[in-house]
Amino acid sequence: MAYENLLVDVSDRIATITINRPKSLNALNRATMQELSDALEEIAGGKDVGVVLLTGAGEKAFVAGADVSEMRGFTPLQVLEFSRFGHGILGNIERLPQPVIGVINGFALGGGCELAMACDILVASDNAKFAQPEVNLGIVPGWGGTQRLPRLVGRNIAKEIVLTGEMISAQRAYEIGLVNRVVPQAGLMETAREIARKILEKAPVAVSTAKSVMNRGIDLDLESACALEANAFAIMFSTGDGAEGMTAFLERRKANFQGR
Repeated sequence: MAYENLLVDVSDRIATITINRPKSLNALNRATMQELSDALEEIAGGKDVGVVLLTGAGEKAFVAGADVSEMRGFTPLQVLEFSRFGHGILGNIERLPQPVIGVINGFALGGGCELAMACDILVASDNAKFAQPEVNLGIVPGWGGTQRLPRLVGRNIAKEIVLTGEMISAQRAYEIGLVNRVVPQAGLMETAREIARKILEKAPVAVSTAKSVMNRGIDLDLESACALEANAFAIMFSTGDGAEGMTAFLERRKANFQGR
């Protein structure tokens, strides 16, 4: 499928989705979000992709936020619909069977920070900056910034980031647990692909199930979450990959996973 605002490349079972609006620092308008939704749906429905990399075009920005020039004329009802639209797409990232690695190559501000937080793993360049700057515009985050951020970094640190609207460095983002790794810009994509290749060596059904169980269980009480895990654990013993993985371990050979 051809896209106007995205670049999508699939190679060696890794899909790389690039937000491609560099003149606007990859700001997210509705058309771009719809294309992202379509790309994710296509990837979810296929079997040729095991990991997704999500990044922005150029070296200045991952995504500098939602497109304020488009939002400025919205009515409150239009804003509500746009917010729900964005929540749905970010939720689709979390529900995608394949792990999504956010490759943060510059500014991840507002909606860009929210998009990053929906990813499973974040790798940032050392020049990346993160912020929820909505209060500077007289508004509040609308795509999960007030909800995912506290769950990732803790309530009080999240409040400082949201209430001050100030940018934080990639190193600070790493220190508070917002990103997994910080690397030089030149090695950013290769680091992300290295992580992707490690994931691709594992059993696809187990990877997909583990992602789902962690995302679904995080907001449950511990007893319910552990029950969810126990059910998933039991189901794995009915899969071909589960049998192959344990047999290969006992036979001291590399497992040949088939994704079933």
